[in-house]
Amino acid sequence: MDFAELGSVNGFFALRTGEPGSGHVPLSRVYAGDTGDAAPLARRVDKVAARLDAPERRVAASIAHLGIVARLWSVALGSAALYDEVPDLSADRLHWDADGQSPDDLLLTDVRTLPATADTLRDGVQYGHLLPLAEALRRDGNISPQLLWGNAGSALAAAVTQLRRWAREKDRPEVARRAAVIAHELFAHPDLNSTGSLRAGAFRRSSCCLYYRCPAGGLCGDCVFDRAPRRSSPQPGSE
Repeated sequence: MDFAELGSVNGFFALRTGEPGSGHVPLSRVYAGDTGDAAPLARRVDKVAARLDAPERRVAASIAHLGIVARLWSVALGSAALYDEVPDLSADRLHWDADGQSPDDLLLTDVRTLPATADTLRDGVQYGHLLPLAEALRRDGNISPQLLWGNAGSALAAAVTQLRRWAREKDRPEVARRAAVIAHELFAHPDLNSTGSLRAGAFRRSSCCLYYRCPAGGLCGDCVFDRAPRRSSPQPGSE
């Protein structure tokens, strides 16, 4: 497995390996909330809120969540598509720096490879990270589970799109095929199947990440809305 090549897809696919730095914390501890007063997850939400001038904490929490989930899906699906194997991304092996950006935010302390199957990715990412991450964010503040699953579906679809683009540029059609097959199996799970529709490589989510509510925000390319709702009165049930 070539982590330098994996990171060349784009920054979301980058993964560092080795000894953790002073800012890195095992994601298992982040999810459990046992990292002390300066909780990394809450700190990341605070940073996003300040950067976007988010009008509500749940908006910043959604955008922070989307960024983390995109990193997890990209590394896992990218490894599976490029190398037909995936690194063991167990939450106690994978460290995260709340103040870092890719590739410095994620660090894997011990590289161990697993079979590249949809079940492996579902166990490793969906069950091993998405569920405890969502629980941790809901402890931090009120945020819709539907919104968080929508973020997960959007991030997975975006990883497929990036891998298809990379495969075309590198003349590696087998990479695009493997990514599409595994993603199709992952989207068959009820939690992801309801997040949107994936047709002809284009994804349209059934929820909104709330980015439009930021002063400089707008609609994402896969948003459920065709036009942004009035920020003072979001549509009930759409978020």
